[in-house]
Amino acid sequence: MLILAINPGSTSTKIASFQAEQCLWKVVINHPDHDLRAFDKISDQYRYRMDAILTTLQEKGCRLDEFSAIVGRGGLLKPLSGGTYLVDEYLVNESHNAPGGEHASNLGAIIAYHLARRVKIPAYIVDPVSVDEMEPVARLSGHPELPRISLSHALNMKAVARKVAKDLGKTYQEVNLVVAHLGGGISVASHRRGKMIDVNNANNEGPFSPERSGTLPSAQLVKLCYSGKYTEKELLTSILKEGGLYAYLGTRDTREAERRMNNSDPQARLVLEAMCYQVAKEIGAMSAVLMGEVDRIVLTGGLAYSEFITGEITRRVAFIAPVVVVPGEEEMESLALGALRVLRGEEKALTYNK
Repeated sequence: MLILAINPGSTSTKIASFQAEQCLWKVVINHPDHDLRAFDKISDQYRYRMDAILTTLQEKGCRLDEFSAIVGRGGLLKPLSGGTYLVDEYLVNESHNAPGGEHASNLGAIIAYHLARRVKIPAYIVDPVSVDEMEPVARLSGHPELPRISLSHALNMKAVARKVAKDLGKTYQEVNLVVAHLGGGISVASHRRGKMIDVNNANNEGPFSPERSGTLPSAQLVKLCYSGKYTEKELLTSILKEGGLYAYLGTRDTREAERRMNNSDPQARLVLEAMCYQVAKEIGAMSAVLMGEVDRIVLTGGLAYSEFITGEITRRVAFIAPVVVVPGEEEMESLALGALRVLRGEEKALTYNK
């Protein structure tokens, strides 16, 4: 049972071939900036990227009709429950129109659909970033015009949650977990019995990260907006792409920050410790959502390779529950496994409704 997984990024497209759970090969197709600048919208890139995928498959000696399914990364769709979704024409149109905003991940469904249609096999997406399983009480922010919105690293967090549950001899639906995805953005979520019932929106709130500011003092932020110092675009860039670690230290690379810390740079140590401190606070908050009934705390994402970062977080939260570290982002595997569960009849493919 061969599955082709597709994960579009801002300047590259990752593809991988899986024989059931086993990855046969992975390739990163890089797209030069001058090629991408020719397109007005990100979604307009789909034919260009699709051609690059077909060329790569030809180089690998693979044919589309060898695959049982094609699965793509899910994008900024309307709020939806977690799971594996069959990609149909309506979902493709939604991905083109980008209800949650333009993003390279929107291309996943579009490319998977058009490739799969050529050989009459199903196309899927799995746990897109707009997965929303929050309870009503979690949606209130404190101002009715500013509801909390669920956008997160759902694909990796749910995959890791299933893996940890399996290691405990249970299913995802039988455990309570707090999962922290530590990357360029940081998502911390409460997982209760197979549902992600609360999560910080990694763009708007929660801990600061290597490039994002996280939760900011609201009154001070309003004053900054009207200070005349920034345009709207400049301030959004400052908060979402040049905040956090980068704003304090001038680098997004936590390895560089750790090198400075180990060379007796007190500012580097303070900023790294503060980031870990904020992650630990968010884990504590998400543990309260679960009323303290937490089977495991899980640290995942690229920053989870750092023993300093995981160690600092663990020493603050280990009193709540045992901490499990699952470093890295297994997004390609997560996509393939989502499709595989449907093909095996372990789950039913969901439909993206109007």
